[in-house]
Amino acid sequence: MFNLKTTKGKARRGELTTRKGKIQTPCFMPIATKGAIKTLSYQEVEKLGPDVILGNTYHLMLRPGSEEIKKLGGLHKFMNWGKPILTDSGGFQVFSLSKISKITPDGVEFNSHLDGKKFFMTPEESIKIQINIGSDIMMVLDECVKLPAERDYLERSVELTTAWAKRCKAFLNNHLINQLTKQPLLFGIVQGGLEPDLREKSAKDLIKIGFDGYAVGGLAVGESEQEMYSALEMTCPHLPEDKPRYLMGVGYPHQIVEAVKRGIDMFDCVIPTREARHGRLYKFQSSSDKNQVDNILEAGKEFYSTINIKNEKFKFDQSPINAESQFAELRNYSKAYLRHMFNTDEPLAQRLATLNNLEFYLSLMEKIRSEL
Repeated sequence: MFNLKTTKGKARRGELTTRKGKIQTPCFMPIATKGAIKTLSYQEVEKLGPDVILGNTYHLMLRPGSEEIKKLGGLHKFMNWGKPILTDSGGFQVFSLSKISKITPDGVEFNSHLDGKKFFMTPEESIKIQINIGSDIMMVLDECVKLPAERDYLERSVELTTAWAKRCKAFLNNHLINQLTKQPLLFGIVQGGLEPDLREKSAKDLIKIGFDGYAVGGLAVGESEQEMYSALEMTCPHLPEDKPRYLMGVGYPHQIVEAVKRGIDMFDCVIPTREARHGRLYKFQSSSDKNQVDNILEAGKEFYSTINIKNEKFKFDQSPINAESQFAELRNYSKAYLRHMFNTDEPLAQRLATLNNLEFYLSLMEKIRSEL
């Protein structure tokens, strides 16, 4: 159930109830691709305070395997995480990482990027894997089209995604008939590229099927930033007000703000963790105190900046990594020390940078919610 609490223009503040707890929106979901947020322990993730994290169906299917995770008590128990988990369908990774042999109405045939092993992913198999994982919010299998794309291909993709979505829901409903546990949520995924009529058709067709939430898919796949915003403007008006809206795979902090202003509630992205591993740190720009950053919804790109901690200029910088952090390590270690850790390939470097960036992203979402 989604409770829409307040609105400001098209921006929304809400609360999504799942079987593992409530999620305050707008929210950012840190990515635990293979069952862990890279370099962090579950205690550190708990202290960061996200309401929900994201697990990757494709990677968990390959290793350790969904049946293995099921035997181990599900992903929550396996990784010692008690709050909600959202899993993607595996579709994006199938289409971006794997060598695809064939796409048919039944599903997609592909080879693992790890060892070349052949798989056939159907909508039903995608849901079965997510059930084994123990997902609280599941995604339907969709065809993710890289942009730019020809119109006729986008049309076929929308039809295929809708058909697969219907099969995903039917399989989940049949599975739940004899289940006594609380039900997971299932989100549909709107496709259609940059074509307004196809986005509208995709949204309306999915609404007829009926889902617990709706994701905007097929973005951050080659289009410009402005084209992404336009796609949101052509999609969100067709989505139900009383259901959460999830923009998949986005994005940079200013992109998240712009998407919130266009009606999006949920986000995930590898940017804060991936860039942390390369020494890029995010920080609020207007003040050293994150609580003093005002009017983020109106600030454009001016509310944050990044630094490359590996640069020479930080060699003798004895100021804290983040003087306002809740983590003692970020308050007490200097930028010079973190630079040294990166330059000597110490694993501590990636951990500290990851803590910094995820704390920034989650603080950003908290600040956005406070303005709504």
